[in-house]
Amino acid sequence: MNTATTAAPEAPARLSQPAIALSAPVNLRDLGGIRGPLGPVREGFAIRTDDLAYVTDAVADRLVDGGLAAIIDLRSPAEVALTGRGPLAAFPVAYHHLPLMSDIAAGVDPAQPILTHEHMGAMYVGMVNRAAGQLVTALNVIAFAPGATAFHCSAGRDRTGVLAAMLLLALEVDEDAIVADYALTGQNMPAIQDRTAGVIGPLMRDLGFDFEKLGSRPMLEDGPMDVSMRILLDGLREEHGHPLAPLRAAGLSDATVGRLRERAFGA
Repeated sequence: MNTATTAAPEAPARLSQPAIALSAPVNLRDLGGIRGPLGPVREGFAIRTDDLAYVTDAVADRLVDGGLAAIIDLRSPAEVALTGRGPLAAFPVAYHHLPLMSDIAAGVDPAQPILTHEHMGAMYVGMVNRAAGQLVTALNVIAFAPGATAFHCSAGRDRTGVLAAMLLLALEVDEDAIVADYALTGQNMPAIQDRTAGVIGPLMRDLGFDFEKLGSRPMLEDGPMDVSMRILLDGLREEHGHPLAPLRAAGLSDATVGRLRERAFGA
């Protein structure tokens, strides 16, 4: 296994420092079992999850014992500065900080923080267009890691969902299955909000949001989540002809795609 490749940035002085309670992830799932053209994705290839920066020592031990070789941290610099890397920094696991957003509050109106699923889908399209290079780097990490790769943001929904979608598209997984995997997070949102409140709360306050009114994060309207992922896939197709086209333009190679499929399906 490789040692850490990227150091977590020091916390800016203006940010409040939260008291972080270590806890187990509540939105972690192995992508193994999702069916592709060559059969089901194998377990121990790619893991999507909510924040790994404050997992318990027991969770860190279990992940590493299970073959974790690399972590892709999709959070903003401010989020990483608040928490560092946590217990997993003590293990010989490669660490790659590849932020997909520079500011988690971008596009959120403090006076009207309730976000629609349609708003989120449009945000995902912009994220792929702006951060295609980071997504290509992430897919290369997953393709060539010597074991499992875990990727995460804070909730394991938005930025993590975008990377999961790009990975599954590269594996030629049916889009209905991509949407279904994304939507699984919906049932975990109450637990996610509880787990992330101690970190997201201070960060949102420092960014000027009324946290008492807002709750633990910008509020997402009720209802099925699948519409956001449908908008992402359809929006990229309408704009570029194929949802993976922005990543192809940013350097996603046939060699990387082939290696991803080899590792995912053993073929």
